[in-house]
Amino acid sequence: MDEKCFICAKHQGEIKTSGITIYEDDYVYVGHIDSNDPLKYIGHLMIDLKRHVPTLGDMTMEEASTFGMVMAKVSTALMASERIEHVYALVSGNSVPHLHMHLVARYIHTPKKHWGPMAVYDWAEAPRGDENEVMEFCHRIKKYLEAH
Repeated sequence: MDEKCFICAKHQGEIKTSGITIYEDDYVYVGHIDSNDPLKYIGHLMIDLKRHVPTLGDMTMEEASTFGMVMAKVSTALMASERIEHVYALVSGNSVPHLHMHLVARYIHTPKKHWGPMAVYDWAEAPRGDENEVMEFCHRIKKYLEAH
């Protein structure tokens, strides 16, 4: 754990983020991205590696196996549970040197000019919601994962 790391602090319960824990095991944590916006883009999830490492190449094979399986399962849950036609996956690491992957939903009928993991935010009709709607979304994804 790095005491200055936002993601480590989140896993220690020192920081509250939007939504609920969608999935968690010994290696990874899945939740909705947090933002300061009163209406949040619904469907931008984060898979955090629990151990503090900066890059994909720093994972153990056990962590990598779990990370990959969870990425696939959560992507399937997004597509099956919601009106999502594509899931973008992005690892940047530029701002926070703790491995985390963004899974960003692209909803059916998203205009092509708004395709892309950040371009979906620019679509005026994109699904957005307050904290309660984020919670409802998270519960639907969690319920799907638990059933499958």
